[in-house]
Amino acid sequence: MTQRLIFFLLLLFPALSGMTQQKYTLSGEIRDASTGEYMLGALVVADSVQKGVATNVYGFYSLTLPEGTYVIRVNLLGYTEIRDTIALTRDITRNFDLREQSIETKTIVIEGEKSQNTQSTDVGKIGLEVSQVKKLPVLFGEVDILKTLTLLPGVKTSGEGNAGFYVRGGGVDQNLILLDNAAVYNASHLFGFFSVFNADAVKNLELTKGGVPANYGGRLASVLDINLKEGNSKEIKGEGGIGLIASRFTVEGPIVKDTSSFIISGRRTYIDVLTKPFINPESNFSGSGYYFYDLNAKLNYRITQRDQLFLSGYFGRDVFTFSSKSSDFNTSIPWGNATATLRWNRIINERLFLNTIATFTDYKFKFSAVQDAFEFTLSSGIRDYGAKVQFNYYPNYLHNIKFGAEYVNHRFTPNNVYARSGDVEFDLGGPVALYSHEFAAYILDDFDINEKLRLNAGLRISHFIHVGPFTRYLNVSDNSLTAPDAPDEVNYGSGEKVADYTGLEP
Repeated sequence: MTQRLIFFLLLLFPALSGMTQQKYTLSGEIRDASTGEYMLGALVVADSVQKGVATNVYGFYSLTLPEGTYVIRVNLLGYTEIRDTIALTRDITRNFDLREQSIETKTIVIEGEKSQNTQSTDVGKIGLEVSQVKKLPVLFGEVDILKTLTLLPGVKTSGEGNAGFYVRGGGVDQNLILLDNAAVYNASHLFGFFSVFNADAVKNLELTKGGVPANYGGRLASVLDINLKEGNSKEIKGEGGIGLIASRFTVEGPIVKDTSSFIISGRRTYIDVLTKPFINPESNFSGSGYYFYDLNAKLNYRITQRDQLFLSGYFGRDVFTFSSKSSDFNTSIPWGNATATLRWNRIINERLFLNTIATFTDYKFKFSAVQDAFEFTLSSGIRDYGAKVQFNYYPNYLHNIKFGAEYVNHRFTPNNVYARSGDVEFDLGGPVALYSHEFAAYILDDFDINEKLRLNAGLRISHFIHVGPFTRYLNVSDNSLTAPDAPDEVNYGSGEKVADYTGLEP
């Protein structure tokens, strides 16, 4: 009996020692050595155990391993691999800078390529590098991100002059388009011929066509997540271009080297400026024209080794004017977007990453027409104030847990009309504004069950509430109600609930 017990303990001891073996976390940030910008998707792998993780969109990684000495490989396609031997006897923070690498090869033949869809839970996600987008043929010399997306499977457009894109049968308004986490409601210039995104200012973009993870919500068809460059923190650089219809210029550089940087990128069409000297001021259509412009700007500042602050913004407008002297008719149609994002990143500890975001979005459309003494104006718009708190938790190399909460305050101004003739103003009702609040909370885990099976499971709960001031007009044609006694409207005070909806999204 004693011999059997000793034999059993000898078998059990290695398992118990493995279970009680101390574990530590290697974490840090990975950047581009030449620009100082964060690297998305860089791999950090422990060679001896063949376990690793990839950096998130902010360049952060966290790898938890048993105590020991490991050869750590850091690599990303197009960059020189880094190898470092690290004795993991405590929690260690280690940052890496990757340098670009030119690879020369002999002639190769590609017979087949394994689909990444069998190795990742991001089945419907496609990431595009701006450098790849710029290599494609373009219309009038203008690199267009949205037109590039239509070359992907499942993404279609209805042709030139049609704003937006359609993903797997969904409508244009069913695509969530984010620019540095701020929603963009109208992503096109020139009535749909060009997008509002200046490729010189864009760092990367991801399109999720299906299986949208729980950290996104509010749309049915797809999510297009676009991130702007942070700016070169090493040296001042500039680039630009002159196209057939527009010119652009970008300048970026450090404010304090390796601590803060900026990027400013602008674009404007100039056909209206070039053709103006050749148009007879006395011609019937003198004063007519069209132009659009964009301005992107971003600042970032490293407060501490664990805290970084980002401030980014976009402002763009289309302006179309038409004038006919013979009929004394003038019209103006300006429209465009403005967004702003304030983001604070904090590495709380070696396994927990915090991203706090405040956003502002404003879209406006206006149509004005004047003929003789008659004036008519139609305007509409959307204004959002939002806040997001996002956490990334890496308990070990098998799990990547994301959880957080979001809030958006909406202000809709649909079809406000103003008209007058001479000194007489028409009573078309006052300006109408609709107010609502949108809340969401989510949690998801992307984890490996074993070496051949990975699961992305998440849950999102959304709540939408329409609030006053609001007037609901009732149908009083019911014969059971006498007209003098029947109310014809119900008024809701400021902040009072009109209706609400809750949805659970597994």
